This record gives sequence, structure tokens and C-alpha cells, in this order.
Amino acid sequence: MRNQPIRFSTLCRNLLAVAAGLLVLSACGENRLEASVQPGVNTARAEADNLTFSQWRDGFRAQALASGIDARLFDQAFHDIGPDPAVLKADQSQPEFTRPVWEYLDGALSTQRQATGRLMLTRHAGILQEIEARYGVDRHILVAIWGLESNFGSNMGDRSVIRSLATLAHQGRRSDFAQAQLLAALEILQRGDITVDGMTGSWAGAMGQTQFIPTTYNDHAVDFDGNGKRDIWHTEADALASAANYLRASNWQSGAPWGMEVRLGEGFDYALADMSIRKPLSEWADLGVTDARGRPLAGQPSTEATLVLPAGHRGPAFLVMNNFRSILRYNNSTSYALAIGLLAERLQGRGTIQASWPTDDKPLSRTERLELQEHLQAQGYEPGSVDGIIGANTRQAIRRLQIALGWPADGYPDQQLLKALRHRTN
Repeated sequence: MRNQPIRFSTLCRNLLAVAAGLLVLSACGENRLEASVQPGVNTARAEADNLTFSQWRDGFRAQALASGIDARLFDQAFHDIGPDPAVLKADQSQPEFTRPVWEYLDGALSTQRQATGRLMLTRHAGILQEIEARYGVDRHILVAIWGLESNFGSNMGDRSVIRSLATLAHQGRRSDFAQAQLLAALEILQRGDITVDGMTGSWAGAMGQTQFIPTTYNDHAVDFDGNGKRDIWHTEADALASAANYLRASNWQSGAPWGMEVRLGEGFDYALADMSIRKPLSEWADLGVTDARGRPLAGQPSTEATLVLPAGHRGPAFLVMNNFRSILRYNNSTSYALAIGLLAERLQGRGTIQASWPTDDKPLSRTERLELQEHLQAQGYEPGSVDGIIGANTRQAIRRLQIALGWPADGYPDQQLLKALRHRTN
């Protein structure tokens, strides 16, 4: 029943090669903590800046036709299409404030979402069993993704994907990336999986019940019900199987856990909480790590895990395994991956977090994050780009400062740290 993925045209691959350094994106989500858009040459944007939308469209049409897109299909897709001001506004907005992880999880793990998830597990039990058997991905994980991505298909976005991506390709911050996605979207239309009018999604071009971007769709969407179309908009079986296929391609390990909440011992070295560090469970146990209730860690001693502190040393701690990283391939956000794992457990009647969140901790605003990075840079801690994004380089810089201050080196940016930096500067 599964169709072979469409192979990208040469143009699409070339565009993706340019875009690869600009964005890591799988699906829409919040708090993409590790993803960062780096400054650099954006060839499509550089050319488009001096072109009207019509001029840009005509140039892109020639490229698309040269790559194999049918002229009539292109003209149908672009009929009466113009820039979408709302898409540009969304692309250019940089929120000053972001929700802390505990507030994000409160929404992601709401009582209503859990209840609906359990209903969907029952309603689609047969299909989920078939998908689980074929792809080896836990049905609870799939339903959790379905719930967070589109609220079980009720919130897929109603914008024209062609118009949104054309707007972003012409004037967006990541126009090379958007142009590659736009070409992939035309390939989907040419294959006949969906009509032009039916290809709707988010302002960023994420589509269907699983919120795939077009290139992810072309690589991983499947026709699970065997009707000849990979319909992730209207067919739950296709949507859920496509998500499972994507996770399997992202090195999902069947039957393995995503992670677990743990308790850290006195004097623990918080610098070990880093996604680049993997240790067998036996080594974590030797370091005094137990499960959240103080019992020995469950699982094979040789299983490698990484320590994650979403809110620093004052909040809950988690050991995450390979499947957590597979979820990150779907959406490169620690908060998102944690929400998926916890929601999957809640759907099974477990997954309650034992430790308390530091709810008195006021998250840094974007202006404050920029200031923090500027201070770190001025004081020689090398945070990388001053962009307001707390990525791996900034976290390492924070750890170096925390060690110098004699503080727990958890790499977590908070008001106390910013205050200390201001004091050192003055």
C-alpha cells in the first residue's frame, strides 16, 4: 500500500543544499530551543529583493518548468496568487516574550487533550494496531503527535500552501528554504495526491493532520489505505502512518522508551546535562542518578541516555534516550519532544511529573536574552551569534560563567544570571 517517495528534482536538491544551513524545520511548534537561523547568503532573497512578485513568479516559473513541473499545473496553482501580508507579518515577528516550559506543558497535556487522545486511541484502534505492527512506532506516541500538531485534525491551518510559500520565497527571511518547499509542493500537486484548493496549511507551509512541510511529505508520506493518494489532510490512516514512517526513518527504536524523569544526587555535576553527552544507564546510576521516586533506574544498563534539565537545576530532570532524539527530528524543540513523551504516557494513565517546576522563575525576554549574549561576548565567554536564541554555544558560554561564579553549571539562562553579568560589567 505504501508508495515510493517522489525523488526531488535537481533544482529542488540544489535549493535545499543552500537552505540546509539556514533552518532545521520539520513541523510547526514552539520553543525550538536548539534550532537557530544563522546569518548568511540567501541567494533567492537577494535576487527577489529587487523584483516585484510578478517578476519573481515568472522567474520561478521558468525554473519549475525546467525541473519537470507541467506549465498548466503551475499556472493553475498560481492563478490569482499574490503575496499574503499576514504571512509576511508572521515571518517577520520576533516575540518579545515566550512561555516557560511548564506553561507550555500545561497546555500540551491538558485534560481535554488527554481525553480526546484516549477517545482517538479507541476509535482508531484497528488502524493504529496495523501501523504499529508495520512501522514499530508506539501508537501512543503517534496519537500524541497527532494531538499536538493539529489537535487531532481539527486545526490544520486553512491558508493556501502555494500562496504562503510563494510569499516567503519572494520576501521571507528564509526565501531559499521556502522556494525549495514551494517546488516540492508543486511536485505533490503534479503527483495528484491533493488538489490546489485542498492544499492548505499553516502560514509557514506545514500541511495536514501531521503538519508535514512539503519536502518531508515527499520523503515520508504514505498511502496506507491504498487508494492511490497520500492524503494526510482527510485520511487519518495516511496521516498517522506517515508520521510513523517519518519516525522510523529517524531511527526510532521499536519497544524502547523515550526517556524518564529522574532524581539527581547531592553534589551532582550539572554540566553533564548536555545533549552532546551520552552515557549508559549504568554510568548514570554510578553517578547517583535514580528514578523520580529514588529507586534504581529501569532499563538495560547499556542503554545510552542524555540528561535534560528543561528549567535548569531547580526543575525536574529527565534522562532521554534515542527515541527522544527521533522526536526531535520531527520538531527540533526540547519542550515539544518532552510534551510528546509525557502525553503518550498520560494516555496510558501515567507520566505525572514528580518534581516541582520553578514557577517563580521569570523567563528572560528576547531583549534580555540579547543583552545576556552581549555581556557574555564582551566578557570573553564566546556565546556565538548574538541573536536572542539560547542554543548550544550560548549554553556552553553560560556554563563557563557559572563555573567561574561557583554556581551549578546547568547552562540555564535566568534573571539571576543576567543580574550577575550586569554586575560584572559595571
